[in-house]
Amino acid sequence: MMSSTTVALSWWNIVRLGFVQASLGTVVVLTTSTLNRIMVVELALPATLPGALVALHYAVQMLRPRIGHGSDIGGSRTPWIIGGIATLAAGGFLASCATILMGSQLIAGIALGVLAFVLIGLGVGAAGTSLLVLLAKQVAALRRPAAATIVWMMMIFGFALTAGVSGKLLDPYSSERLLWVSGGVSTLAFVAASIAVQGVERSVDAAAEAAPAPRPSFAKAFTEVWAERDARRFTIFVFVSMLAYSAQDLILEAFAGSVYGLTAGQSKSLSGLQHASVLIGMILVAFAGTAFRGRLAASLYGWTVGGCVASAAAMSILAWGALHAQDIPINVIVTALGIANGAFSIAVIGSMMRLASGSGASAPGREAMRMGLWGASQAIAFGLGVFFGTMASDFVRKISGSTAMGYGAVFAIEAVLFVVSAMIAMGVGRPDWTADSGNVPAIGEHQMVSLPQR
Repeated sequence: MMSSTTVALSWWNIVRLGFVQASLGTVVVLTTSTLNRIMVVELALPATLPGALVALHYAVQMLRPRIGHGSDIGGSRTPWIIGGIATLAAGGFLASCATILMGSQLIAGIALGVLAFVLIGLGVGAAGTSLLVLLAKQVAALRRPAAATIVWMMMIFGFALTAGVSGKLLDPYSSERLLWVSGGVSTLAFVAASIAVQGVERSVDAAAEAAPAPRPSFAKAFTEVWAERDARRFTIFVFVSMLAYSAQDLILEAFAGSVYGLTAGQSKSLSGLQHASVLIGMILVAFAGTAFRGRLAASLYGWTVGGCVASAAAMSILAWGALHAQDIPINVIVTALGIANGAFSIAVIGSMMRLASGSGASAPGREAMRMGLWGASQAIAFGLGVFFGTMASDFVRKISGSTAMGYGAVFAIEAVLFVVSAMIAMGVGRPDWTADSGNVPAIGEHQMVSLPQR
């Protein structure tokens, strides 16, 4: 048996890791949003093509458990983060090259696009999984909600900055401008992430004498993790909740225009309001996590379940609003939905960090395997959710003859899925509401965290 001690990540190092997530966001938003628009508008290609390529990058992330297993065996997360960012950056630039090629040689362009989006999926899976594991293992328990909020807010900042700057640089559009912008974004993302992550893991690990990680086969490691009740149920919870979370992604603005009569500009402003509300929900959980000193696990548990219930309530009102638009102010509903979604999503990420290496994990050294399993579940749910939302709304609208009914049916199904998610979450990692989860010093104090006994 051996115990060791390690210095927890400082707030500055957490912010540095946030730059990694922001770098991920800058490349992803350019490939999944800007290139989507260019294919459909400038090249007059069917929307199914970019939709299929985006779905492909989600499908590739089913390899996250295998990637996580490699990270667990190697022990160090930094090479996987840097390698993942490099792969993502290469995929992002190739995706732009493929888009340009589609204008003259469609088949060759699609083939290159398939390769590019496979690389994008692999890069996101490798860097994202290892980054979360690094946060889970080396961020003090009390700081996890705030750390998750910081990292995800920086990702959203990366989205917003890239969308704004690249939009200006691409106007007026030309193939040469697209190559320069894409190459610049990919290069800056790789350089920024590589600099940000350098030394963070080493400075923490140097204080610990960790035992060598076991090196089982992937099949054995996966079987051991899947046999863990909490890991298995949390995987199902992530899938159901993220299916509910993502199904309205592509239909909310269309719903606002078709049912509430909002203009394109007003619909876009509504989307901005939703994103701002998500940030409010994230910040709320971050501050609440600090307030629940000594009972952080209970706080995350409560916010996860409560966030699902609140999201279900907001989706139910939105479904009612589809049929009674004149009685329900859409701005208020979307604000409530955004806050509930933001609180729920950060609580889920905090719970991932806690469950990845916390109590109930029967197999040590499988943190990245667990995180990869949950990341794969999330990616599959997002891909299916976006497809389901659009397909279901079209199907119901066709058989009912009512546009409002089509959207309302999707929102109602999402509400039910959120309720189911809350029921599943109630049985995952249920904490002792009276137990002390650790005397962690307040923000700003020097922190020492004991590693588990071996």
